Amino acid sequence: MTEQTSSFDPASTHEPLKFAYWVPNVSGGLVVSNIEQRTSWDYDYNVKLAQTAERVGFEYALSQVRYLSSYGAAQQHESTSISLALLLATEKLKVIAAVHPGLWEPAVLAKFILTADQFSKGRAAVNVVSGWFKDEYTKLGLPWLEHDERYRRSAEFIEVLRKLWTEENVQFHGDFYRVNDFTLRPGPYPVPGRPHPDIFQGGNSTAARFNGGAHADWYFSNGKDFDGFTEQYDDVTRVAAEHGRTVRFGLNGFAIVRDTEAEAREQLREIIAQADPASVEGFRKSVQQAGASTADRKGMWADSSFEDLVQYNDGFRTQLFGPPEQVAERIIAYKKRGVDLFLLGFLHFQEELEAFGEKVIPIVRELEADLARTGDPIGVAR
Repeated sequence: MTEQTSSFDPASTHEPLKFAYWVPNVSGGLVVSNIEQRTSWDYDYNVKLAQTAERVGFEYALSQVRYLSSYGAAQQHESTSISLALLLATEKLKVIAAVHPGLWEPAVLAKFILTADQFSKGRAAVNVVSGWFKDEYTKLGLPWLEHDERYRRSAEFIEVLRKLWTEENVQFHGDFYRVNDFTLRPGPYPVPGRPHPDIFQGGNSTAARFNGGAHADWYFSNGKDFDGFTEQYDDVTRVAAEHGRTVRFGLNGFAIVRDTEAEAREQLREIIAQADPASVEGFRKSVQQAGASTADRKGMWADSSFEDLVQYNDGFRTQLFGPPEQVAERIIAYKKRGVDLFLLGFLHFQEELEAFGEKVIPIVRELEADLARTGDPIGVAR
């Protein structure tokens, strides 16, 4: 593979990578497949999983947001409520609640997150999702905006959140939101170096990249190969610099860690072979407006194949398949390209997340120590 030239600053590799996992708060696991998944969406399973995750080295969890039964997610728990439940059941884990502008008023959400932040002593966060599922809006009688308008609304939503979390007597007059002399108390729980709960935002389109650079604290990328991530990193970093900001980067990945690469690849083959075609195709049709219909065809899922969409955030593309050492080396190779956080899914969450924390994360930490000493412990990336 030809290496892309990147604007990445190697000095940032000294900061330890952070690991997050997708909270399985919707039924069907993280792949749209009929293969057995020893993963449950219920409360007890998720509490045990969260407690395991923080014990083995995961720092963040992301609660999914889905309101309608669809595309392999027949059942679902609402994202902010399960996030609060997991925060109260853990001691260190930061929990990111995915939220939709247009379904939430920003001041109401801001108050909810501040309450969760106070109760958890500074561990609440949000992921602002501009929306791809039209039915979740129109079936409630809510307006469905065109792609770039949804991202303009999200930009205002993020700015209102930040103002309400950091200012008093807030005034905001935008195209989508109005705030007149409004103050929320108490404010965020005091955490050194953190002015307010983290704000994540994702997407692949030009509008999403602009929001990531100009407004969010973190930019989430769908699963990408090395060049695909580098292209997004450079674009979002450029936008951030133009706005006098810096942004951190998260990357989605689906991890299959086995004794050999052959075993991991065979597991991947079985997942795809048993995919639910109707659900995958239904999902593909629903996300076309969010992807291929954008003017520059850079939207999420614009170039996703059937196989990619079996893991509905393109997690297979990150290629975290193989024995622990190989997966750790690939993770470090992404870190050297600017990834600050990995958001991971697994087939059998409880046992595979635990094994990842016990077998892969320690190797990552060893390689990070080598990287800090030598600048490049593993040479050319795979």
